[in-house]
Amino acid sequence: MNSPMGARRLILAAGGLACLSLLAAGAWAQTFPSKQVTLVVPFPPGGGPDVAARVIAEKLAPRLGQAVVVENRPGAGALLGASFVAKAAPDGHTLLLTPNTMAISPHVLAPGAGGGIDVNRDLLPVIAPATTPLVLVASPSLGVSNLKGLLEQARKGGLAYGSPGNGSPMHFAGEMFKRSAAVDLLHVPYRGVAPSLNAALAGEVKLLYTGVGGALQHIKAGKLVPLALTEKARSALLPDVPTATEQGVANVEVNAWYGVFAPAATPAAVVQRINQEINAVIRLPDVRERFLGAGIEPLGGTAGVLADFMKADTQRYGQLARELGIKAD
Repeated sequence: MNSPMGARRLILAAGGLACLSLLAAGAWAQTFPSKQVTLVVPFPPGGGPDVAARVIAEKLAPRLGQAVVVENRPGAGALLGASFVAKAAPDGHTLLLTPNTMAISPHVLAPGAGGGIDVNRDLLPVIAPATTPLVLVASPSLGVSNLKGLLEQARKGGLAYGSPGNGSPMHFAGEMFKRSAAVDLLHVPYRGVAPSLNAALAGEVKLLYTGVGGALQHIKAGKLVPLALTEKARSALLPDVPTATEQGVANVEVNAWYGVFAPAATPAAVVQRINQEINAVIRLPDVRERFLGAGIEPLGGTAGVLADFMKADTQRYGQLARELGIKAD
């Protein structure tokens, strides 16, 4: 049985360890960053996440006093890039900027895909810098301008819709629309946002679910016709475009958020520093202007905001994947 003196020594030792931990956290905050910071985007260049990452990297570098480079590591529905970051040194110098595809992929890919990590265990939420609404667009050649016209066409049969890939948020939106509207549309998956947009612009597919970010310039140019937003409310990016619910098709609410994550063991002081600096970046007027011009809505806030997004989407898309029978390639 421990003596009172032994118990006192244990308490003192525990207190000493706590003090050392606080000192270590403070040291991390003071020394970070000590080298180049890499911001990994788990999708090819050119899409919304890549645009957001490059704008943030440009403005973050002078605030940190170190170079911030964007590295694209696409594959396995964001899980390859996520795995690379999860296995990196937990010191804040390797970060992930991903859309919410990462919360969906574990439910639609084979177990072990992308390195077999657990995205909720092995990555730490830092900040949600932006969101982008999803929109259903049509080729002008289809001759429809709203969901009423689309449903009339769809009930004649033979229509297909495109998405950036099986298991993407856009694929979920399409299948939710089919279920709610009781129509049959063939799903045509592409390998990424850019290929799916190119297919819609070329008339290869007459309907496309995509992020407003990629489609905005083509909508403004009249090359794509926006039919409905998959949101609870209209977006300032496309204020004249009604939601699906407004047009009588309920339960088609899917959007995309972008999250910055760090390896799970990254010190809290470093996470807080990165959160603080990115919040400052996205408040800059020119960053806000560039985001909105690219169809991206600035967000920000605490790491807890992103943690809540991740938890909610992990649960929601797990259930929807089972209900709709969605699987990725």
